[in-house]
Formats: sequence, C-alpha cells, structure tokens
Amino acid sequence: MKYFLMSMLAAVLVSCGTTKTVPITGRQQNLMVSDEQVLSLSFQQYSDYMKSAKPSTNKTNTEMVKRVGQRIAKAVESYLTSNGMAEDVKSYSWEFNLVQDNQVNAWCMPGGKIVVYEGLLPVTKNESSLAIVMGHEIAHAVARHSAERLSNAYKEQYGSAALSALLQGAGVGAGWQQLIGIAQQYGGKILVSGFSRKQESEADHMGLIFAAMAGYDPQVAVDFWQRMSSATGGGSNSLFSDHPSDATRIQQIQGWLPEAQKYFKPATATVATKKAIVKKNANKK
Repeated sequence: MKYFLMSMLAAVLVSCGTTKTVPITGRQQNLMVSDEQVLSLSFQQYSDYMKSAKPSTNKTNTEMVKRVGQRIAKAVESYLTSNGMAEDVKSYSWEFNLVQDNQVNAWCMPGGKIVVYEGLLPVTKNESSLAIVMGHEIAHAVARHSAERLSNAYKEQYGSAALSALLQGAGVGAGWQQLIGIAQQYGGKILVSGFSRKQESEADHMGLIFAAMAGYDPQVAVDFWQRMSSATGGGSNSLFSDHPSDATRIQQIQGWLPEAQKYFKPATATVATKKAIVKKNANKK
C-alpha cells in the first residue's frame, strides 16, 4: 500500500506540472512553478545582493565580462528564436557584473542575472576561457535549472505532507514531516546554488556550445578546467555546488568538443579593430 500510494502521488504531481524541453540536450523536465514566479523572486534577490556588493573598479576587466556575456546572450537568443523558442527570449533581462571578491566563483540567477568574482579571472586568464564559465552560467538560466530545483522542493514538501496523511489513514507509521523541513531549508539559496551533478553536466554541455556559438574556441575549456583543478585541489567547493569532479568534467567536455566545434565560427574583427589595424599598417609604411 505504501509504495502504491507513493507511485500514485508521484504521478499526480508530475501531471500537475508543465513539461519543458531543455535546449541543446533535449531533456524533458517537469516544472511546478511558472517563469513569472521564479523571475519575481530572482530579480528581488539579485537587487538585494547588488545593493551590498562592491563592483570591480577595474574598467578593462569589467568591460570584458560585459562583452563576453552580451556576445553569448546574443548568440543564445538567436539560437532560441531560430528553433521555435522565441517566447523564451522574453524571460531574459541580461545583466553581467564583475564584483570585488577573491573567491574563485561565478553564479547566475534566473532571468540572466550573472555575477563574476574577481578571484576567478586569474584562473580563466583570457577572454575565451571566461566565455566557457559564463556560457555555463547562462546555460543554467536557459535550462531553467533553478525552477527545476524549486519544483523538486515543492514536490518533496507538498508530496510528503499529502503522503503522510494518506499513510496515516492507511495505518502506516509516518515520519514524513522531517522531509518537509529539509525542503524548507532550501530557501532563497535554491536560486543560485545546490544544482545537481546532472544539471551541472548539462550546463557544461550547453555552455560549451553557447560559447562556440558566440565565436569563442571551445577547445580552451580543457586547459581552463585543468587550471581550475590545480587552483582548487582537484575538486573545489567553489564555482559550482554539487559539481562533478574536475577529472570527470574534463572527460565529458572532451567528448562534447566535436559537437561544439560544429557551432564554432571565429568572431570577425569589429569595425574599430579593422580601422586600428589599417592605421597601424599605414604607420609602418
């Protein structure tokens, strides 16, 4: 009876949600919360964070973070629009900030609110490697990972309460209220951390391709993660929560590189850059 009720309850919870398909990977996910609900909470928390954060005073690095983020966001929006997901683009209000913090870290909130800590830049070393990280963060937003985690917490919380009542009525002992407390512990942190290994790997996969779409060479991802492994002892608690080991991550990325290369087209020089090159060559003459 216990397992029958659990199966029935799981079926009811899944049927009540909305089924979404994750871009690139095609994975199906069941969401119990709407974009509007998640974005409202996300934007409020992001606003509160930025009130106390200290923006970087390094103009060059700040411009680089914004440039990389905007390039990837533009590529992502183009991909979504071209693949029948133009409505999803309306959910994003992109913002990219570099803040004064020595942690080797970066994070994303739903809707495209992304923060990079200055402590990450000595490890990324270059713009292309930074694009690998920011592609990963943008992927979390595009894949609705926070909404998925929040949905799972709701399922656990309300599912446990309903199941507890059903089991008690059936004469089965219950200790399910403890699970509700666990779900409640997630709180606001669920929007920026606590991603599962499956979600982290999915963000790696998607982010690699997003970076390639934006004109950044995905091959740099391997060297970057090797540097990250050295900087953090082979499997840090920074940058991502519940993430795969660096060795696993590198192995997975190597497997995705052939796919990512299909999307890679080196970015062409901007008009300003071309003028500078022409002027430099003229001066040499």
